[in-house]
Formats: sequence, C-alpha cells, structure tokens
Amino acid sequence: MAKAVMAIDQGTTSSRAILFDADFNSLSVAQQEFTQFYPKSGWVEHDADEIWRSVVDVARDAVAQAGLTAADVAAIGITNQRETVVVWDRATGEPIHPAIVWQDRRTADFCTQLKAAGHEAMVTAKTGLLLDPYFSGTKLAWLLDSVEGARARATAGELAFGTIDTWLLYRLTEGAVHRTDATNACRTVLFNIHEQRWDPELLAMLNIPEAMLPEVCDNAAEFGTTALLGEGTAVPITAMAGDQHAAVVGQGCFQPGMLKSTYGTGCFAVLNTGARAVPSNNRLLTTLAYRLNGEPTYALEGSIFIAGATVQWLRDGLGILENAAQSGLLADSADAEQDVVLVPAFTGLGAPHWDSEARGAIFGLTRNSGPAEFARAALEAVCFQTNDLLTAMKADWADAAHTTLRVDGGMTASDWTMQALADVLDAAVERPVVTETTALGVAYLAGAQVGFYGDQADFAHRWQLDQRFEPGWDAERRDRKIALWNDAVRRTLSGT
Repeated sequence: MAKAVMAIDQGTTSSRAILFDADFNSLSVAQQEFTQFYPKSGWVEHDADEIWRSVVDVARDAVAQAGLTAADVAAIGITNQRETVVVWDRATGEPIHPAIVWQDRRTADFCTQLKAAGHEAMVTAKTGLLLDPYFSGTKLAWLLDSVEGARARATAGELAFGTIDTWLLYRLTEGAVHRTDATNACRTVLFNIHEQRWDPELLAMLNIPEAMLPEVCDNAAEFGTTALLGEGTAVPITAMAGDQHAAVVGQGCFQPGMLKSTYGTGCFAVLNTGARAVPSNNRLLTTLAYRLNGEPTYALEGSIFIAGATVQWLRDGLGILENAAQSGLLADSADAEQDVVLVPAFTGLGAPHWDSEARGAIFGLTRNSGPAEFARAALEAVCFQTNDLLTAMKADWADAAHTTLRVDGGMTASDWTMQALADVLDAAVERPVVTETTALGVAYLAGAQVGFYGDQADFAHRWQLDQRFEPGWDAERRDRKIALWNDAVRRTLSGT
C-alpha cells in the first residue's frame, strides 16, 4: 500500500523533492542548488540538463531519507519556476540553447516594438497578460530567431518547446510525453485563457510554429509514468502546476476573495476570483488560479520581481549579513529617526508599474546610515511592494477590500518582516504551520487524483494557522511611510 506522495519543486535557484504522508506531514526533504548564469546585463540563464540532474538527485535522495521505496510512492506532482523557456531536439532530447529564465530582460526592446505596433490590447484581452519580457513567448521567439536553423527545424516539427514542467515531464517519461498544464500555459502569452487553447493570432504575432507546443492538460491529470525512482516501478505523474498556482492550492484558497502571497526570490500575490476572469484596470494580471475537471478558476495576480533576492543582495553583494535569518534582527536595531527607502528594481519593476528599464535606487541616506538601516529598508521594500499590489487588487475588484493575506515562502520565517507587512497593509497576515505550500499544493493535487487524499473541503479544513499578525501602525505613520515609498518609486521609474 502506498505511503506517500512526492512533490518535485523545481525553483529558480534550487530543486527540491518532498515526500508527504497521508496526513500531509513531511517525511523527508532533499534540496540541491544549481548554477545561475548571467552572460550579459539583464540576461539570466540556466543549464536545463543541470536542472534535470538535480531533480534526479533530490527525488532519489528524498525516497532514501524516508526509508521508502518507489513502490511506496502513490504519485508525483511537479511544480516549477514559471515562464522559463527550454527548447530541445525531439530526437535527441538535447536543448538547443541554455534555458532563458523568467527574470531575463533581453526581449525588452522587442516588447516595446510590439506595443508600438498596437498589439498589447489584443494580448491582454486574450491572455490577461501584458507585453513584458517576463513572459515566455518573446523569449521563445528570440531563441527561434537567434539560434541558427531553429525556426525552420521548429516548423518541421523537429524541436519541442516547454516551460520547466514540460521539460521535466519529457525527461521523466524518457521522451514519451510532451504536455504542460493550464497554469503554465497561461503564462506564455500564447494561450487564450477564455477559450483554453493555444491562440492562432498570438502564435502568428510572434511567428511561433504550433508544432513545437505541448498538449495542455488540467492541473490534476494523467501526465504519464516514470521509472526515475528505480526498482522497475512505474510511478504515475498526476499533477503539474506553476509554483504560484500550486501555492494557491496549498494555502486552501479555493473560495473567491481568498488571497495568498508567496515570498521567495520574488513575491507573487494571487487573489482567487472564481469562475470570472476579472479584467484589471491597474496593470495586474488576469490569470488562472488552477484548472480542474476542465473548469478554469481565475485569479488576479501581482508579480514582484525582487523580494527574497534583496536579502541575498545584502548578504552576497554588500556583505552586511552572514545569513538571511539575521535580516530581521538587524532591521529591528535600525534608527527610527531615519527614513531610508530602497527600491529594489535590480531587474526592473513588476506590477503595477511594469517598467523593465527601471533600476534599483536608495534614498534618504545620511552619514549615520549603516547596515541596520539598509536591512530595514530592504525588508520594508517587500512590504511596500505588496501594498502596491493589494491596493491595485482592491481597485479592480471590490471583493478584495477586506481580505486576509495568507503568506508562505522563505521570508515568512521572519516575524519582524511579517509584522511590518501587516503594519504597511493595515490588514491581518496569516502564516500557516506548513509554509512549504507550493510543494504541499501540488502534492495534494497529485494525491487526490489517485485517491490518496480527499476532496477540497477536507484539504481546506486541514489548513492550520501558525501565527496571525495584526497591524499596529497608526494612520499617520502608515501614510507618511507609504508617501516616502511612492516618491522613491516615482524617482526610480525610467523616463522620469
């Protein structure tokens, strides 16, 4: 009898495998970092084969750590960094170029050209997205134009495209399956979220051959089987979801009006809007929360490119931290009389500004400013950016006005940061007992598909609160701090 479900969580800087038992307890965790490549300013790449090898290692390690065998694993779910592009040879399985990462900005000029040609309104109407280098489609077009012979080979059906979920599935099934799920598809600028299909007009705009695109499935589906875990056992792969969508499920945000925000390398706030795709007038994204049994559930999403990466910069770039856990303690010692504001636009600004040319800046420095003030400014920047997203969500959809924010991701371990978040938002912030909600969400989907777990109501009932942070700032302090932030952002935007 099966004893566990495996979540493969393939992130921007590391790959992890987590085994969950029938009560959603974590039995083992294996993690492996991989190389980040920065070949030019604003370019970010990964070695897709290195990612694959890291996934093999952590999956096998997690099973060994738990003292289990492949036969004990009921199913596998895959969750992944979204928008990262891989193109490979169907015959050999070899990538034709390094993977272009979601953070990469090389197609900024191309996006500007497409906007100037009047395409953005059509793109937004069909996909809920904007024309920004963040999304997969322009990255894919760049690869086809930049790698010799790629476009002709793609048209002939010799090349396959996929985001990381599709690449891993292809390798896990030894080249037998070329599929993706609706949540990853909806982030490509090629998928019509209303018709739930690859859109011919969008493909024509970017000159993408449909022959290279994967089949689009629900988030819980029969994706194939893998012998990755050994012993000749074929373990079913029964769920795939982009990381933020998996976190929506993992936080139990199944009802319209429920909101979660994940704090990893970036920050991603997702608001469930139910069966209705709510258009945004405030430059948020209209996207899928998930798709189950052929029925799409929609969401509004705000994406912040730099969150936890700001703390990494304090540690690795400035050397003022030995480890990320020190950031809250250091921030707590900052001089309350100083108003140092950091805008971490290291790779541009995401929602609601969408300025790919903006760059990081810091304001309010004095001779007394030091590591503590930098740490506070870095952590507060994440809070102010989240407030920008929530303000836009409230303007777009009235049901967001009184929501509680459920949080997850590495930064949520800092009580100081979570309290600051509640203060800035003037809203309650709830941290769950299980903060690995991305992995938990896709594990639940995979397990439910094979009958290992129960229905949504049972899963949502099991969500457990670790700590609730209530806002403590008065209105005058909050308004003053937000005004300083807004002024700093205005000064940072390109062309100002």
